[in-house]
Amino acid sequence: MRKILILGSGAGGTIVANMLRKELPESEWEMTIIDRKEQHHYQAGYLFIPFGVYGEQDVLKPKKEFIPKGVEFVLDNITRINADQRRVETETGGQYHYDWLIVATGCDIAPDEIDGMMDGWRKDIFDYYTLDGAVALRKELKYLDAGKVVLNIAEIPFKCPIAPLEFVFMADWFFTVNGVRDKVDIELVTPLDNVFTKPVAANILAEVAVKKNIKVTPFFDLAQVNANEKTIESHKGEKIGYDLLVAIPPNVGDQMLIDSDIGDPVGFIPTDNGTLKAENFDRMYVVGDATNVPTSKAGSVAHYMAYTLVENLLREIDGHQATKKFDGHATCFLASGFEKAILLDFNYDVEPLPGKFPFPGMGPFSLLQESLSNYWGKMMFRWVYWNLMMKGLDLPLEPQMNLAGKVRKVA
Repeated sequence: MRKILILGSGAGGTIVANMLRKELPESEWEMTIIDRKEQHHYQAGYLFIPFGVYGEQDVLKPKKEFIPKGVEFVLDNITRINADQRRVETETGGQYHYDWLIVATGCDIAPDEIDGMMDGWRKDIFDYYTLDGAVALRKELKYLDAGKVVLNIAEIPFKCPIAPLEFVFMADWFFTVNGVRDKVDIELVTPLDNVFTKPVAANILAEVAVKKNIKVTPFFDLAQVNANEKTIESHKGEKIGYDLLVAIPPNVGDQMLIDSDIGDPVGFIPTDNGTLKAENFDRMYVVGDATNVPTSKAGSVAHYMAYTLVENLLREIDGHQATKKFDGHATCFLASGFEKAILLDFNYDVEPLPGKFPFPGMGPFSLLQESLSNYWGKMMFRWVYWNLMMKGLDLPLEPQMNLAGKVRKVA
């Protein structure tokens, strides 16, 4: 009996498990998922919790609902990967041997990496990249009727690059409907040169920020938080004050990967951009946020990755070489408030462009434009996530990005 071991049952690990179980007979292949948490988190929903749109019940489901029949689910903490012996060790003393390993351990925030941040943590410094943080921020925003709200990105990379813009755009809507927008200043402070990494999209999204009276401060390289005086400070000594700091701390991979000499210094695995094979280890694939590939750390990307990963693993099982089919495809709905959203679709080589999606000339979604149909796409995605994506079912979206319907020349 040959064995496939999957580490992590977030979006990437679960989708891959469902796809592989359909392809490999149980009589020949034993499949096991190891994860330390019982509940699956719909992380894209965290954004809506601070504004009262979603509650905790909207973003949580038992992971076992999505583990396919014929796949063993082990609840344990992974302590080490011994790649030479193809063995994974766990906190309870378990030892799991594998023929192929799929690492889907994700990433997490590390606020303690920034000097002074923990001094004000969950007092006047909050995050929404964790469920606890989003719930705590909801309680803070609920009664905020004046002051300065600063959203700061500590460093790159971080999960879901559009999420900071989503938050400040949604904050503009939230304070407007509560009748206090004129008393609340909103500022996005980023280490980037603009609001997004891709020029065409960055310019369009920056215009939206201007229309919403959101100040953007680029090139801010965060050095420390001065919690007592309520300022953030750059390495150049620049200071920006806040009444409420919404922080996106450094994002790091699993410490276990560092301890196992598999991850880089921040816990991400060097991964081939096209095949999704671990660069330095045989019979090891990586999916989702655990990779170091230069594309967004987001659920849609993990979904697109899963197709390439599964195809390549099956090719290797059949004695063929893996192919470079993953193109960095990402599809992201950016909630912008007032029942509107903006859609971005891009990959390694092609930045987000205007146009229609997914059907050329028809849509129904508009790329790089605010629209009601995009908003409903954003809100509908939660149902798609729970009922289709997580079960490994095909969506009407190609894993590789399609240029049809996109306007390639933008004035």
